[in-house]
Amino acid sequence: MDRTIDYVIIAVYLIGIALVGAFSGGKQKSVKDYFLGAKSVPWWAVCFSIVAAETSTLTFISIPGLAYLTNLNFLQVTFGYLIGRIIIAIFFLPSYYKGELSTAYALLENRFGSKTRSFASIVFLFTRTAADGVRLFATAIPLKLLLDISYPAAIIIIALIALVYTYLGGVRGVIWVDVIQMFIYLGGASIALAFLLFNYLPDLNISFFSALSEKGKLDIFNFGFSGGIKEFFGQPYTLISGLLGGAFLSMASHGTDQLIVQRLLTTNDLKSSRKAIIGSGIIVIIQFALFLMVGAALYLFYGTLDLSAIGLLKADEIFPKFIIESLPVGVSGIIIAGLFAAALSTLAGSISSLSSSTMLDLYKPYTKIDDPVKELKISRIITVIWAFLLVCSALFFMSSPGAVVELALGIASFTYGGLLGTFILALMVKKAKQEDALAAFTGGILIMITVISLNMVAWTWYTLIGVAATVIIGTLLASLSQKEK
Repeated sequence: MDRTIDYVIIAVYLIGIALVGAFSGGKQKSVKDYFLGAKSVPWWAVCFSIVAAETSTLTFISIPGLAYLTNLNFLQVTFGYLIGRIIIAIFFLPSYYKGELSTAYALLENRFGSKTRSFASIVFLFTRTAADGVRLFATAIPLKLLLDISYPAAIIIIALIALVYTYLGGVRGVIWVDVIQMFIYLGGASIALAFLLFNYLPDLNISFFSALSEKGKLDIFNFGFSGGIKEFFGQPYTLISGLLGGAFLSMASHGTDQLIVQRLLTTNDLKSSRKAIIGSGIIVIIQFALFLMVGAALYLFYGTLDLSAIGLLKADEIFPKFIIESLPVGVSGIIIAGLFAAALSTLAGSISSLSSSTMLDLYKPYTKIDDPVKELKISRIITVIWAFLLVCSALFFMSSPGAVVELALGIASFTYGGLLGTFILALMVKKAKQEDALAAFTGGILIMITVISLNMVAWTWYTLIGVAATVIIGTLLASLSQKEK
């Protein structure tokens, strides 16, 4: 099959995105312009950017695969995502708009001290580098297959494109590119679903929704009370675990992770920031419903749960297989561009957030630099360094066994609970001091390493357990220090 048209579409998209990002960022004169967009980005653009930033290639291909094998139970988690964002809007964002906070972790310095800010920033840098190294490698897979090049070459090409517009356009350029890319990847998924519904499934003489309903593919709610305690906590997609797990995961990722908080701080006031975060939660529900319906439709198309019968090893491969083998040339190019859109939005956001946290949480406080021109120059150098480190991370995971890749994808689960728990200590436990916060943060991470390593509960419980452990440790230590006085 001649895929020249696909190549042209993908090349035009990648070059076009780099140019849009580079020019839409405007001219930056300071670190505030570079990392905070001069606080002039409209709330709706930030809203779309948040959705794009949290949607990676892995989401684009894994969620349809999950629905292919199961049903729509994952939507319960997205309802939790919305609940978590509403809590962030009410309790977290007002604290971010008190004073001139430049990163998520500046709040911890204001409350506890510089050591807590530095520790939180370092934890974020480690987590983001490992997790997004895997995402970068996953994005290189289709590019490698399309162009018949090596994985390192594919990884470097994608990283360079993201670096160009992040370096030149700053966070404002990243956000405006994200707005475009959200519509590209959602459009790609919509086109795929439309082809399934109108071009392929009618040939099978089936009624789409009735066929899915008969197979239990449209089931959304699972109360999970049929088994014992072990089974209840071992199921990731029950109503309770979905709502609680989704809410706490969203509170951690969108309330304490610099990748998202950086975007929220680019709006000009609290009201705009609140509209952006809550609006993103509504869009995410719609987005995941679309991805899940694609997976359900693919099940009807292929008609088997035996993946080996259609030449696959795992469900994640089902959507890429359909794109490459069953869609017309040109259409598949558009959808593969959508896959790259999902990846680049996360990668560029990671480079910018890693750079901003390094500069504003670590470099600037310790060097006491106060020269806008020099600060901007150093920030751009740091941006290049982080792009290089993400490439190194991707190359590392490229040669690692599957179990290590799965570990990297779950790294956020090791740290999110401790991070969110520390923020809750800062906001809710007035008597907690810096020593209490640092000990609780470390203790929460160690407890999560134990829980995850022993596979004690489903992943949707991880963040909640980490938060509870951190808050309990911090509160007890604060109480003990009060008694000693």
